[in-house]
Amino acid sequence: MRYSPELAAIRFGCGLSPALPPPRSVSDLLDGLIGPDEMARTYPIELFDRYQNRLIDLTALWKAHRKAKEREAKGQLRDQIDAVRDQARRDASIWFAHTLMRWIDTQSGLRERLAFFWADHFTALGKSGAIRYSGLPYVEQAIRPNMTGYFSDLLISVTTHPLMLQYLDQAYSIGPGSPIARKKPGRGLNENLAREVLELHTMGVDGAYTQSDIRALAELFAGLSYDWAGGFRYRADFAQPGGETVLGQSYGGKKASLSPVLEFLRDLSVHPDTARHIARKLVVHFVSDTPDPDLVAHVARRYRESNGHLLTVYGALLEHPGAWQSELMNVKPPADFVASACRALNVRPDRLDLDRPGRLRRRLVHPMAGMGQRWMAPEGPDGWPEEDAAWITPQGLASRISWAMTRPRQLVGDLPDPRRFQWDALGSYAPASVQFAAQAAETRAEGIGLVLASPTFQRR
Repeated sequence: MRYSPELAAIRFGCGLSPALPPPRSVSDLLDGLIGPDEMARTYPIELFDRYQNRLIDLTALWKAHRKAKEREAKGQLRDQIDAVRDQARRDASIWFAHTLMRWIDTQSGLRERLAFFWADHFTALGKSGAIRYSGLPYVEQAIRPNMTGYFSDLLISVTTHPLMLQYLDQAYSIGPGSPIARKKPGRGLNENLAREVLELHTMGVDGAYTQSDIRALAELFAGLSYDWAGGFRYRADFAQPGGETVLGQSYGGKKASLSPVLEFLRDLSVHPDTARHIARKLVVHFVSDTPDPDLVAHVARRYRESNGHLLTVYGALLEHPGAWQSELMNVKPPADFVASACRALNVRPDRLDLDRPGRLRRRLVHPMAGMGQRWMAPEGPDGWPEEDAAWITPQGLASRISWAMTRPRQLVGDLPDPRRFQWDALGSYAPASVQFAAQAAETRAEGIGLVLASPTFQRR
């Protein structure tokens, strides 16, 4: 293996920076994951537990609105509802800016990349109202603290999280033989969470499970619920009586409880198919969407040997020569492209106009949507595609070029000299064509735009 600090920053981090040195070794990369989370402290994002207070307030306001008789009282309550929603939307813009600043200022780019990776792997979206803006609080609480421990803890954290239960319609899934089913026969079992846990989160679409396993798991999961006042709760009256056999193993018994669900998730987290699926996803995301089989096998083997200890798994990825092909491989998704460009430009918080969220969205969020990636809003629970072809489209490329040529001047007070910026952004990866363009550009804005729009900067 030939370690390259520049390649480490580009492939496994948030890109090169004119203000921060690249990681000097694999140990640096891994040490950055276990040290204090300085970026979370410097650029805070509200935890979901606290965000729930807004949802509690909205529930109470809507209840009062339904009961109000006078038109004036209804209007006042509606104004309060709108105010809570508007504040959530403004705060979500600030959290987006804080996420961007974490990418720009971090000395542990791998931590930020992994937060993006796992947030996508465990996609969960709020469907309506103020819960639509709770995605980053979900990541901050359920995912970010669990990225270096055992996969079982991460899996349990997201599977039992209120946002995931809401997104996959699990909260009202009723076992057909449950006490509540006898009282309310119109409600039934929902298989969404069971299917996605097996198909997307653990074993993969080609895992060794059947439709019968999905059905049995859905019955085992019946009872996983939440309320905004208390967060996650287990509803024994929703649960299917008796035990379930999933993947050839029996779980549960006479008395419904959460324990068999957690037992199953722990067993599932160390299943060989889960090891293979997680290993392949990591290799595809960080290295190439046509992964080296030897690299995937190496990471999967270390996953199994460590019972899914994620820090060990990342170490296996980084120690293998297949992870260090010198050619830049994967195309950056739009969010990664914009964030790494802002890091190369060393954009400062005062240039993000946090007090003007509309401008922030126009300069950063809306352009990413034009490139094909709506911020925190993939089209389905399988998250964003990893294939390069998904991002190399005529509209997507045109939007990237347009952003590169127009937005940097709005994000940086004094644009750097393009001749220096090419090294800030690409280091030794700057090809002769980019060097020539940077030197020949008529204006600084044009030169910087050409560097950012170059095919080399689009890959990692």
